[in-house]
Amino acid sequence: MKWLLVAVLTAFTISSAVTQSHILLGSPVNSLCADLIHPAGYFCTEHTIQTKDGYILALQRVASPAQNLTLQYGPPVLLQHGLFMAGDVWFLDSPKESLGFILADHGFDVWVGNVRGTRYSYGHVTFSETDKEFWDWSWQDLAMYDLAEMVQYMYSLANSKIFLVGHSQGTIMSFAALTQPRVAEMVEAAALLCPISYLDHVTAPLVERMVFMHLDQMVVALGLHQINFRSETLVKLVDSLCEGHMECTDFLSSITGENCCFNASRIEYYLDYEPHPSSVKNLRHLFQMIRKGSFAQYDYGFLKNILTYGTSKPPEFELGLIPASLPMWMGYGGSDLLADVTDVERTLAELPSRPELLYLENYGHIDFVLSTSAKEDVYKHMIQFFRARKKSSIW
Repeated sequence: MKWLLVAVLTAFTISSAVTQSHILLGSPVNSLCADLIHPAGYFCTEHTIQTKDGYILALQRVASPAQNLTLQYGPPVLLQHGLFMAGDVWFLDSPKESLGFILADHGFDVWVGNVRGTRYSYGHVTFSETDKEFWDWSWQDLAMYDLAEMVQYMYSLANSKIFLVGHSQGTIMSFAALTQPRVAEMVEAAALLCPISYLDHVTAPLVERMVFMHLDQMVVALGLHQINFRSETLVKLVDSLCEGHMECTDFLSSITGENCCFNASRIEYYLDYEPHPSSVKNLRHLFQMIRKGSFAQYDYGFLKNILTYGTSKPPEFELGLIPASLPMWMGYGGSDLLADVTDVERTLAELPSRPELLYLENYGHIDFVLSTSAKEDVYKHMIQFFRARKKSSIW
């Protein structure tokens, strides 16, 4: 079993070919357009934005051949990926199966977000990726800075409200950002896949084991600041979680739950792109959510909480602050061990609106982005939801 985990974790990595992190102008070192969009015959342009705390992010704008010829676009839609992923996840299957291509084919003005630390957004105006300060962030920063800046950029360019699509951590970011009026007022509607605001009912075996053994504190003690699965240290740590304790031969299922419908024969291809790095602080914040059952800002401990927030406990993100007038659509699955049904129901109970829901009993966490049947099972319902909210003569 050990050799299998080492092989999988070694494959679950990104290239370290970035030679310069202080990218201020032009395209990122790695190009999603060149990697996946142009080879599929679609048009794609790279956009670079800077967050208020100095990170350099990449956005891609994707158009179908028909759109490019007519120069006509439907409403803008932003695709926001999940943890250890980047914008490439929306394009890893064929154009007939991948949400990014499907939305472009339906006339949407497709924009693809990539958060700090990913291969497509790997820079800062001051810090190098080798600096610990570069990795001093969690998902609340991804929400308050990265997502907020992406939405503002699109809104300014399109001069209209946008549709927001998130998956997994992308939904955590969305919920947090949408509690901020300045962000919510720029969003026409939100579609959330595997929606997460609470995590205290997570039952994924490997995740439970990581939380129980305080893996987040282990990596801090080792002086690590980023989670990069190419690291020999992390390979050994995760291997120790399984050896003699639990069965991890099906590594993906031990993290996400059983996935019914993605093409397992393509996993080596998927591993050419996923996963991307994240920060240790981000992992710690997610583990805090699991341990505390809260949807709150990062917990620094009593003294630093007082200095940072003015209170002994970190402030909660209040779902009730998301405008009741904001239309929402959610897709979730019965086999998802991360976005557990009980936690989804708690989220729904706290929202002031009544989102439209799609529940698929056999779907797991990864199925919502990589299922070969998601076009019919999921995406057509999302597109109908969007179309009902903004009519366009282009469609």
